[in-house]
Amino acid sequence: MIKSMTAYASNEAEIGDLTVNCEIRSVNHRYSDVSLKLPDNLRFMETELRSLMSAQIKRGKIECTVSYKKATKQGQGFVVNHDALATLLEATEQIEVHMMAPQPFSALEVLAFPGILQEPSSDKNELHEGVSHLVKQTLAHLLVSRAREGGQLKTLVEERCTKINELVNTAKQRIPVVIQLTRDKLRDKILELSLQPDFDRLEQELVFLAQKLDVTEELDRLATHIKEVMRVLHEEEPAGKRLDFLMQELNREANTLGSKSVDSQISHIAIELKVLIEQMREQIQNIE
Repeated sequence: MIKSMTAYASNEAEIGDLTVNCEIRSVNHRYSDVSLKLPDNLRFMETELRSLMSAQIKRGKIECTVSYKKATKQGQGFVVNHDALATLLEATEQIEVHMMAPQPFSALEVLAFPGILQEPSSDKNELHEGVSHLVKQTLAHLLVSRAREGGQLKTLVEERCTKINELVNTAKQRIPVVIQLTRDKLRDKILELSLQPDFDRLEQELVFLAQKLDVTEELDRLATHIKEVMRVLHEEEPAGKRLDFLMQELNREANTLGSKSVDSQISHIAIELKVLIEQMREQIQNIE
């Protein structure tokens, strides 16, 4: 199944007296790169969550952020960590001795210092189970979004593959005409010069020229690569890297076709092919 590497999902849940929010962003990347932003009291889940995402997403830069806010209950006040407060004030006094003009600070500034406000500890097992379920739900939503956008990318690539096949078939039909026109042009030129050539040798040279101008091999390889693109698009495994390689091969054949062409129509077809291939390459950059 074709999946996009670009997606976003968010979700929140009530876990005990906490409102926990989970956001997962996914963007393009050559490999799998999982980044986690967790509160300190959820650090113990980092390895588990990283493994969960790596198992589901094979390619892309993934950023998962988990945050929470504590529900404020009526009659519930702030709990001050007196040990931390005493340590802070003692350290402040020691520092102020060495200062020329120490500045006073307010109680609000003290409260903003990490560790001064003490939060009642949540049940670790309940928190672990709730956060794990929340992240799995959010990840599931992200995967649905990646699959939905991947389906749209697949359609766009298939449309361009169809156009490339049409151009290849048009070029194949043009080849015999180009070779015959070239042969006639050379014969007419020789007759205009009133020369008496060795027609056996001339025919031999014309055969060599026809072989040089024949781009059937390049067109056949283009058609083969397009068949492979269509096959890869219907595989279940991640296809982005394989498709990216095929775009390089398609571009190589289109360049060769353009360089060997002596016909304006085939040259125009080569340009159109390169445009379509570049459009596909840009879309494939988003595919997992």
